[in-house]
Amino acid sequence: MSSISLPKDFTGVRVHFVGIKGTGMTALVEILKKRGAVITGSDVAERFYTDAVLEKLGIRAQAFSEKNITGDIDYVIYSSAYDPEKNPDLIEARSRGIPCLLYTEALGAVSAQSYSAAVSGVHGKTSTTGIVGTIFEETDIPVQVLAGSSIASFGGSCTMTSENYDIKKSRNYFVAETCEYRRHFMSFHPQKIILTSVESDHQDYYPTYEDIKNAFIDFICKLPSGGTLIYCADDRGAVEAAEAAYKKRGDIEMIPYGEKAQGDYRLTIGKTENEAQHFSIGFLGEASLYVPGKHEVLDACAASALVREIIKSDGKDPDLYRERIVRGLANFRAGKRRSEVVGKAFAGKNSVVFIDDYGHHPTAIKTTLKGFREFYGGRKIIVDFMSHTYTRTSALLEEFASAFSDADEVILHKIYASARESAEGGSVTGKTLFEKTKAHHGNVHYFEEVLDAKDFALSELTKPLSADFPNGCLFVTMGAGDNWKLGTALFAACKDAAKK
Repeated sequence: MSSISLPKDFTGVRVHFVGIKGTGMTALVEILKKRGAVITGSDVAERFYTDAVLEKLGIRAQAFSEKNITGDIDYVIYSSAYDPEKNPDLIEARSRGIPCLLYTEALGAVSAQSYSAAVSGVHGKTSTTGIVGTIFEETDIPVQVLAGSSIASFGGSCTMTSENYDIKKSRNYFVAETCEYRRHFMSFHPQKIILTSVESDHQDYYPTYEDIKNAFIDFICKLPSGGTLIYCADDRGAVEAAEAAYKKRGDIEMIPYGEKAQGDYRLTIGKTENEAQHFSIGFLGEASLYVPGKHEVLDACAASALVREIIKSDGKDPDLYRERIVRGLANFRAGKRRSEVVGKAFAGKNSVVFIDDYGHHPTAIKTTLKGFREFYGGRKIIVDFMSHTYTRTSALLEEFASAFSDADEVILHKIYASARESAEGGSVTGKTLFEKTKAHHGNVHYFEEVLDAKDFALSELTKPLSADFPNGCLFVTMGAGDNWKLGTALFAACKDAAKK
């Protein structure tokens, strides 16, 4: 953990970001620029959606080069994807004695300067953080919120800064999505924590469930005396982590939320109709969310709880904010690759909604597809999934294979390997997953390369539909790989065909 501290007021401070196009890096750029920093950055030439976010800020990423490091740079913040011993920017910065911090260290340093809250868990972090920020936009609480992706209701930005936010004030708030991988969240300094879920993931670093659960327990125990844990009572892993942490730290306030919770944050889920989910929360009463999936309603409950607890910490009466919280929930629109509607078009005579989702864990796949089934009733669901990392696919092979029960048709591809893994990937391949999935699902197809599936998928979308699907099709690309390109290509093809 770095001992380098950052200034609270960044006015005129020059910061260079190495790997600036990463989602977390771009989000931190937004935060520091709002605090007055002068930002430069470097990255690969490939274009990412974060390029558009950076361009709005007047920042253009440069190619990696020692020439990027000039004498007036005060700090360098870098992504863990780049080796300080090999990257030319970092080699030059270190030779000049410029303080260099990993992204997680910089985020931790920023969190130490405010009354901070962390959003943690294996699932739901980005959506929960996005909902927190969207609610806070309706309030007068001075806060900055950092999510792990661009959020539609943030105007496409990765962050939200309230109009009355001033880092120079003695009291201000910071809410950030935090990452459990390699215990990165241990650099963060929280006063409050949301814990959405705990289950086996990141098997290359956490071989067992106990390993990842212990990481979350240790993170909870970072809370100061009187700090608050807001945990999901409906998630077994979150409950186990909360109970274990409480045995170690009885001075932490434990607040459950969800359908199994009692009190202020008990959730009651109502009907889903007209592309809206209706629900009620103990303290709040009735509210609505215009994104699909029960898991999103749970995220909304967690976000509402955190906002209310921060309002209380600010010395205000939370009951006066109920209408604002309800309005914020209704205003939330999902993040990039989080149930993101790419577009709507016709494939032949069939109406098609194209959606892209980052879900890359069996639990996320199941809950997301179930939510789509309820939210987009009367549509045939075709899901294109690309598994991410050999270690995760191998460890959860049976769970992946049985995760597509709410899809009418499944398309699979080769495994999208992590940069940390060898190209061979061991004995498990995309075809292994394909064969396993066929045992659970009667309509599964395999194409090694993503875009090789384009013609087949287009023909499936244009086929006459049965009476079971009066509203058309829903085409979903899922996973942490690059199969989103297929959905984008199909949407473009449908739009082009409509012009002819």
